[in-house]
Amino acid sequence: MFSFGSFTLLSAAVQNFGGIMAIRWFLGMSESAFFPLVIYYQTMFYRRGELARRLAIFYAASNIANAFSGLLAFGVFQIKSSLYGWRYLFLIEGTATVCFSVFAFWYLPKSASEANFLNAEERELAYMRMQMDSSSVVNEKFNLREALAVFKMPAAYAWLGIEMCLGVPLQSVALFLPQIVGRLGYDSIKTNLYTVAPNVVGAVVLLILAFSSDLTRLRFPFIALGFLLTFIGFIIYVTIDVQSELTVAYFACFMMTWGTSAPSVLLSTWYNNNIAHEGRRVALTSVGVPLANLMGVVSSNIFQNKDAPKYIPALATTAAFGGMGCVLTLLLGAYMTIDNKRRNMKQRVTLTARDVPTERLRDGPQNPEFRWFL
Repeated sequence: MFSFGSFTLLSAAVQNFGGIMAIRWFLGMSESAFFPLVIYYQTMFYRRGELARRLAIFYAASNIANAFSGLLAFGVFQIKSSLYGWRYLFLIEGTATVCFSVFAFWYLPKSASEANFLNAEERELAYMRMQMDSSSVVNEKFNLREALAVFKMPAAYAWLGIEMCLGVPLQSVALFLPQIVGRLGYDSIKTNLYTVAPNVVGAVVLLILAFSSDLTRLRFPFIALGFLLTFIGFIIYVTIDVQSELTVAYFACFMMTWGTSAPSVLLSTWYNNNIAHEGRRVALTSVGVPLANLMGVVSSNIFQNKDAPKYIPALATTAAFGGMGCVLTLLLGAYMTIDNKRRNMKQRVTLTARDVPTERLRDGPQNPEFRWFL
């Protein structure tokens, strides 16, 4: 956080294209580690059935930040000075990030079982909570060879495939929502303001789906629902006459944010719920989340100037990725459901993921007692 905040600050000082590209390179390197490690960090505090809503609150804050970045940009660009408005924007955002990173480093504990703000009894309880329903070995020492063993699990590649399908709509909305809303015919100021509501409502829908997922202890149906919403939103926007159906088109923008917010949280929660080995969790998360971010390369190349202002090829491509993500999620969920039933029949018991303590699940699906967290 300190690094990408510092590089954001330095972005205010660039004087040419080479300078901004160099800064963005290091900014991307710094920021790429942030999200997967925040996800992994939260798995060390919360049980499997509690994780989705905690991650959702974190992601909702990010959504709201995206929403109000338009308002912040609007306000900053009203500053009349010798400096361009975008330089002030980098200075404000970079300073806030650097300052908060210092506070976070000082305040946040390594894990719940080592938190200074808990007494000895509470720390012991926190340790037991994680051992029973999160990690096979709490505060496990990282071993790279052991961690990479997660990629021997076929389901890992299915999750990574879903991450790729998620990345395109996620990045398309994050990067190009102003261009999408701009097709409604508003000026640049109104366009920025009109991106606020979809992002805020997207954060609300994210929280609703995440809390529902934790309540039912199901992940894949809500992930599939999110993909379906984004698919429908983009299809509506592509197929209608936007100028004559402004209300419907703007509603489709809301659906786009609904469908990109929830899967990003619940997918990370889903595979973290199914991996009791702490090192393997961090390995898969460190590949999966950046892979979704990497799909921004696809988003950046399908939104081309020659297709403006309709961007039909880009919107159709994004919808296709959303549809494929829904299909892959349902297929993987169906496989896990069938495999759980097969394991129950073989052992002549009726168990679900919540019935098996994570301390017995270190070896993953190789263990006969393993049950998939659906």
